[in-house]
Amino acid sequence: MITLANLKPAKGAVKKRKRIGRGPGSGYGKTAGRGMNGQKSRSGYARKRGFEGGQMPLSRRVPKRGFTNIFKKEYNIVNLSEIERIGLDEIKYEDFFEKRLARYSKRKIKILGSGELTRKVKIHAHKFSESAVRKIKKSGGEVILIEGEGN
Repeated sequence: MITLANLKPAKGAVKKRKRIGRGPGSGYGKTAGRGMNGQKSRSGYARKRGFEGGQMPLSRRVPKRGFTNIFKKEYNIVNLSEIERIGLDEIKYEDFFEKRLARYSKRKIKILGSGELTRKVKIHAHKFSESAVRKIKKSGGEVILIEGEGN
């Protein structure tokens, strides 16, 4: 009969703890399973990112080049071929995201003239290329600038 006094876990369910650094007879003596002696075997060792054994790291050997313009304006680029494909008569700012033509909501939208328009479309955007304006007007469509930003 099983009682609280003679309960045991199932055979093989409990594994003995590995006692490292307890002499050669344990199989984990001397270096305690850490390979050779030295810096890597000490506690708290962490190799620095980019460390190359003391030689000058590549990131410091290669010269710095160029610069990043912090005032650069980034746009969501949409081509006329994509506008033709979705088949709407009027495309507002929200429609670019709903139809997945634009991805980044923090960026403004710029329409480029790659592709052809076969129907008239009213397009609301922040910026248009000259070729895009020409093709939209040629097809009988309308160009509407958002927030009054010019080309």
